This record gives sequence, C-alpha cells and structure tokens, in this order.
Amino acid sequence: MAAWRRAIELSLEDADWAKLRSIAHSRTEPASRVERARILLAYREDPSFFAVGRQLGLHHQTVQRCVERAVAEGPMAALDDRPRPGKEPTITLEAKTWLVSLACRKAKELGYPHEVWTTRLLASHAREHGPAQGHACLARLAQGTVCKILDQEDVKPHKVRYYLERRDPDFAEKMAEVLCVYRKVKLLKKAAAASRKKPSDAVAVISYDEKPGIQAIATTAPDLPPVPGVHATFAREHEYKRHGTVTLMAGINLLTGKVHALVKDRHRSREFIEFLKLLDTAYPPHTAIHLILDNHSAHISKETRAWLADQPAGRFKFTFTPKHGSWLNLVEGFFSKLARSVLRHIRVSSKQELKDRLMAAMDFFNRDPVVHTWTYKLDKAA
Repeated sequence: MAAWRRAIELSLEDADWAKLRSIAHSRTEPASRVERARILLAYREDPSFFAVGRQLGLHHQTVQRCVERAVAEGPMAALDDRPRPGKEPTITLEAKTWLVSLACRKAKELGYPHEVWTTRLLASHAREHGPAQGHACLARLAQGTVCKILDQEDVKPHKVRYYLERRDPDFAEKMAEVLCVYRKVKLLKKAAAASRKKPSDAVAVISYDEKPGIQAIATTAPDLPPVPGVHATFAREHEYKRHGTVTLMAGINLLTGKVHALVKDRHRSREFIEFLKLLDTAYPPHTAIHLILDNHSAHISKETRAWLADQPAGRFKFTFTPKHGSWLNLVEGFFSKLARSVLRHIRVSSKQELKDRLMAAMDFFNRDPVVHTWTYKLDKAA
C-alpha cells in the first residue's frame, strides 16, 4: 500500500507574501511566474497538493514540484525556470567584445556617411570585417543578434543623449551669489508674513530674461470648432503663413509676483535700456532694484553701462547667472508656463496682434500674481 504524502510546511514572510500577491494579479508578468505565484498562495491557504491542483486546474505533481522548490530555494526563486543547458554559443566572448567596442565608435570614423550606427549597418560591417579581425563566428551575424548583444551591455549606439559642458570656471561662486539673492528674498517674505504686512518697497528683486523668436504665424483657412460626437478637437489647416518673430522681455518681482514686460522686434542694448526705464518708473525713487539676469551682450554693453552710470547710486544692481546656468533664473519657469498656456498652438493675423496678445497675457497674469519661489539647494547657499 502506498504511503500517504506528507504536507510540506511552506513559510512565507510578509514581504514575500505581498510580492506573490502582486505577481499573481499582474497582467504583465510572464504566465509561468503568475501561475507559480498562485500555486504558492493557494498552498499557503490549503496545504494539499491535490486540493491546489483541483483549484487551479493543474496536476498535483506540478504543485508539489513548485512547493518543494520554494522550500529549498525560496519562494521568489521558485517562480523562474531553472537554467537549461541549451546550445553552445557560437559567438565567442572576444567577438562580442569587439562588436561592442565597434559600436562605441562613430560610423563616420570607419568611412560611412552615417553620423550614428544603425543595427543593420553595424551587423553588415561586422559580417564584412569581423572574420578578418579573427572572429569567423561573425560571418553570418544577424541584425537581431546585434541587438541582443548590445542590449546585454546596455549600449545604444543609434541614440544621442545631449549634455551641457560647464564652460564657466566660476560657476559655483556665481551660483552661490544667485542663491544668496533667493535666500534674501525668502527672509524678506518671512519678515513680511510675521508682521502681516506687504513686503517693504525698499528693495525690489526682479528675475529677468528675454524670450526671443516667438513666431507670428497665421492660418490660411479658418479653424473648425469641435462637434460633439463627431470631432473632439479643433481642426486646423496644415498650411500657414509667417509674419516674422518678436521678443518678449519680461521680469518677475520675486516678492510680489508682478510681471513687467515689453514686446519688441529685437533685443539689443536700446531695448534693454527701455526695459530698465520701465522698471525705473514702476518703483519709487528710494527703491533699490536688484535684477537677476544672464550675461547677454546687451546687459553688459558699453551703451547699457553708460546709462546705468547716470542713474542714482544703488538704484540698480545686477547679479548675473553663470554661463549655461539659465536654469538658475526663476523667470524661466514663468516662460514655461507662458509657452504651455498661451503660446501653444497660437495663431495670429499679424505681428502686431501677437504683440497685443502677449501684453494682454501679462495683464491677465498680473490680475492674480503668483509669487515664484526657489527651493532647490537654497540651504546650501553661502
């Protein structure tokens, strides 16, 4: 008479239990892992191979093997297949290394007109030149095999990721100066909040920049409105007409959120001086106007410096962001908001209409001003 099968004790920790439940209900995990997770969960509730097999429509020996492996190797290891011997690899490790090193070079260095590799071109080059380099196994290399080899090494020679080289040797010092201004703004806001008064008009901190190249684009046919149940969106003719570009010169008061702006055809020194005159008339004579801006040539030109020299001492003060450090300027966040909410899909009949709508947008934002606040690395400012 056959002996009774003894139930195997399967102990699952809370973390393993949670992972198994997640896998058992997953719609993206492989079916084999989902099935084995369900086996282990069901066996924990009813430790019987036959009962679990009937519940899940499996043979009881399948349940038994899964449980035994979970006890021996751990529940998470029991979800994956054991490695099988398979066919011996025909592409040697040296050949794979040569192929990866080849992918790390530019295609144009090897006489191709391509700027970056395609996997088809890389496979073709490896088939042609691999055997001569001592890798005869690459004579019949397939494009799919190239993809697998590069994927194993996490190399993507068909893609380009951009970076920004730091060209300002005083980047850290200039960044600290900008952050110190932001810390000063934070203290002024805190003092105003404590006294329950508006920020003092003794100082105005303005984050300033230009947004050039805003296109005045006109449609060649009227836009069609949405039709419920028929067309969900506006419809627009693909052709368009250009009317030129304009430049938005804008500065945000970091204490009040008010936006000061001019829209001009160009942004030379004379336009920048015109913006400074706008600030000069917007604030009382005793207010110190502190600007955070980049080192554009118009901001440091001889014409600009001559105009500033004629102003009262302490009226204007500039703090420049480091080169390639425009992300330190808070007004960039405002420009992003403007591009997403106003400039996106904008169409105008003339350049003047674009100017009018930009200034109308400034008036709209000033009705309910938003005080922009810098927080990133502010505590590390010198």
